[in-house]
Formats: sequence, C-alpha cells, structure tokens
Amino acid sequence: MADTEPHLNLDAIDDVIHGRLRLGIMAYLSAVNPASFPELLEKTGTSNGNLSTHLTKLEGAGYVRQEKGYKGKRPQTLVHLTASGRTAWIAYLDAMKTLLG
Repeated sequence: MADTEPHLNLDAIDDVIHGRLRLGIMAYLSAVNPASFPELLEKTGTSNGNLSTHLTKLEGAGYVRQEKGYKGKRPQTLVHLTASGRTAWIAYLDAMKTLLG
C-alpha cells in the first residue's frame, strides 16, 4: 500500500521566528516598520529584558536592525524589519500554510 499522506516538512519552519514573542515581533514589524522599543513593549506585553533578548536573537539572524539614537534629549531605539527579515517572514508564513493545509 503506497503512502499517499503528504509529508510535513517541519524543517521549513524557522525556529528563530517560531518562538511566541519573536513571532509577535515579526508580525508587528511586517505591518509597522520601524517600531520603537516602547511600542513593541506595549504591543507584546513583555519586559524590557525579555524583549531585548528576543530582539538580539532576531538581529543575530539578520531579520531586524536596531537603530539607537535620540528623540530630543531622550534615547530612542527604533527596530526595523530588514529585507532578509521580510523574506524570512514570508517563507515562514508559507511554511505554516503548507503545514496547516
């Protein structure tokens, strides 16, 4: 009897994006780019340290770029989705669509 069930390619799911908080960051940045650090804090409901850790992981993969500067006299960090981040996001969505059928 031939195996007619489609095989799931779980390797196509990007582990860097798939974490719940990183998934939320990528989804938000795909619509609002760039976003400020406080804006991401508010939208994700996480702590400064946790957000910073996950942004560092996304930045290490080349998916986001953090721009540190000032708005007036106050420090400001803007988070940009990179071109490779957008490509990875689209590939992630495609992999999830395939997985879910």
